Amino acid sequence: MTDADLFEAFVRRYQDMVFATAVRLLGSRVEAEDVAQTVFLRAFQRFEQIGASPAAAGWLKTVTRNACLNHLSRYRSRWRLFSELTRPGDDSPRTADEVAFVAADSPAADVELADRRDHLTRALQRLPDHQRVPLVLFHFEEMSYQEIAAALGVSVGKVKTDIHRGREALRALLSDHAPR
Repeated sequence: MTDADLFEAFVRRYQDMVFATAVRLLGSRVEAEDVAQTVFLRAFQRFEQIGASPAAAGWLKTVTRNACLNHLSRYRSRWRLFSELTRPGDDSPRTADEVAFVAADSPAADVELADRRDHLTRALQRLPDHQRVPLVLFHFEEMSYQEIAAALGVSVGKVKTDIHRGREALRALLSDHAPR
């Protein structure tokens, strides 16, 4: 295998992970494609060191996360300090009759799970950057509040506020599309 073939196999192996991480953080497929290209360009430049390394996935995730945060910091003027979103008027829980259930061993379970993930992804993309990014870093990248605050250059209190408000906004977006 040539070096080009090895790198192509490397890209194919990790492209979905890099792209999914970027989409979650950026909320835009187009911007995520740009960041993914940048990440793989960096990987190409260091391919001798990381190509066969068992730590390649971790390195790529870190580089992707940092590239996304750098990308977002260029557009920080779009970020608002506080969310202007209001709480949904109806916070009442749904009854069992209002929720669609699918047996776990049913063939439809996989379809429903994929549908829920799709709804979640679309809802995340609709959140403003200042809410989506901390939520993704906390829940998908498993970073602590302190790590998120340091990465974003904001206070821990702002991170907690943005995560809380992001969860509320996400809950409202997801409830708008829930079966009734």
